[in-house]
Amino acid sequence: MREIVVISGKGGAGKTTIMAAFSHLAGEAVLCDLDVDAPDLHLLLNPKIQEENAFRSGHEAVINPEKCVMCGTCRNMCRFDAIELSLIGYSIKPFHCEGCKVCVEFCPSEAIDFPEKHCGNWYVSDTRFSPMVHAQLFPGEENSGRLVTLLKQRAREMAEIAGVDLVLCDGAPGIGCPVISSLAGTDVAIVVTEPTPSGIHDLERVADLCVGFRTKVAVLINKWDINPPLAESIESYCREKGFSLVGRLAHDPGVVNAMIQRQVLTEYDPSGLGSVLHGAWEKVLGLLEDDKATS
Repeated sequence: MREIVVISGKGGAGKTTIMAAFSHLAGEAVLCDLDVDAPDLHLLLNPKIQEENAFRSGHEAVINPEKCVMCGTCRNMCRFDAIELSLIGYSIKPFHCEGCKVCVEFCPSEAIDFPEKHCGNWYVSDTRFSPMVHAQLFPGEENSGRLVTLLKQRAREMAEIAGVDLVLCDGAPGIGCPVISSLAGTDVAIVVTEPTPSGIHDLERVADLCVGFRTKVAVLINKWDINPPLAESIESYCREKGFSLVGRLAHDPGVVNAMIQRQVLTEYDPSGLGSVLHGAWEKVLGLLEDDKATS
């Protein structure tokens, strides 16, 4: 089984737009949206949810008012100012609680429970292209890397059951925990970048991360024509590092029009930007075939 992830060094580079088009071109595949903090692939693929599951991770203290004797030990010992006193008694401020369990251990009346925390939900859905696994963390929740790993495992299980050889993932921006989890076990990372100073800097950071995971790097330059000299600098960087440059997309208002109609670019403009993306996708598949030949 092969796995491709589309990532970028920062948000807003066009990663999800390109991923959506590749979902159209991939044919038989299992799709996976790994940007669990701010997912938006569903906006273009309009998934029909078939399965919904709670994601639980970590723990959070909860005071049982029936057992609480109002001694104040918990409040005195909490270093995160997570316990407050009101007219109805002591309670936990959820966004302050770090789950350290000090209050639970030292409460003399054992009035504080420590249940597993409900951090968000994850889904298995059908789309007009392929089945998709996706999720949404609640605002401010952590453990996104663990949720990303769960989604990748579920996508692989679905692919094995269906006899599908490809898992195609939309990764998170940046180089943080969810991106690190996204790259684990990935064959090819398609890095979407822009010809700007920050775009080059972010490309270098995320490419170094891919190299650390021994993941093949394929670079796609979005809006290359807004700064051709910097686009050439990116191409030179790719040649120097041995990365594959799979395509260059021009700045085109048709992208916005496609988004308004909730279509992917290969549906909306198959002979223009769609044709460029088709060529890029063929090059990515070529990288996978090269990988098969050498493995």
